[in-house]
Amino acid sequence: MPSITRLRSRPTGRHPYRAASALLLAATLWLWAAAGVAAPVAITFPASVEQGSMVIGRVPPGSQVRVAGHTLRVTGYGTVVFGVGRDAQGAQSIEIVTPDGRQQQASVAITPRDWPIERIDGVPPKTVSPPPKIAARIAREQAAVSAQRQRDDDRVGFAEAFIWPVKGRISGRFGNQRVYNGTPGSAHSGMDIAAATGTPVKAPASGVITFADDLYLTGGTVLLDHGYGISSNFLHLSRIDVAVGQHVDQGEVIGAVGATGRATGPHLHWGMNWFDTRIDPLLVLERTR
Repeated sequence: MPSITRLRSRPTGRHPYRAASALLLAATLWLWAAAGVAAPVAITFPASVEQGSMVIGRVPPGSQVRVAGHTLRVTGYGTVVFGVGRDAQGAQSIEIVTPDGRQQQASVAITPRDWPIERIDGVPPKTVSPPPKIAARIAREQAAVSAQRQRDDDRVGFAEAFIWPVKGRISGRFGNQRVYNGTPGSAHSGMDIAAATGTPVKAPASGVITFADDLYLTGGTVLLDHGYGISSNFLHLSRIDVAVGQHVDQGEVIGAVGATGRATGPHLHWGMNWFDTRIDPLLVLERTR
């Protein structure tokens, strides 16, 4: 379990009146419940996370929370979420204004990771160094996908325990520096899972389809919005079984594994974002609750 930073003070060590205090707390909670009043929520965030993490915390419902220039949505029960990028360093500060107007600060330490180099040969040359007309098309298509990542919809699929969209060997890891046909490329933006063409791809968590199309670089491409800025993208699909605006439940089939776009063989590229910040799906799968 990750360590937890709690901004609410609490007693430590043995206390001669601990039993009486516990009884008083229980009685207070019972009175709050009888009166229909919710118990106060402590400000709680992980003490540390790795680069590429999705971070979930708790604040008193009705609080205002800002992280990295974003004002975060707060659920009715006080949950917030944000992402820590691949290259983030130091600590992520969190600014909180509670419903009574008090200003609070929290901080999450960021643990660095090693990023090996992956060399990928046999990629179609026109996808590595595309001519100007194709490069312009790629830029337009990627801008259309990026625009959908700016959504901040009020749905809470992000808080579900994510499942694997397809089972298979991890053939490419998030964040690793990539070299295509000897040409350095950008860091890998997601996790590649090797599987046979036609293998059904399932939604790892519930959400709404915000993009579904066949693109030059990423082939069959689907974007699934999980709410509060968190989204998943599925690339190189051989088949797309969903349409924009469609709600899908966790485990529902959204398409099939393929090798379309810039790919050397059949696999699923599963990427995740918090708005424009890319996060590691494997860390989301491994996140303790």
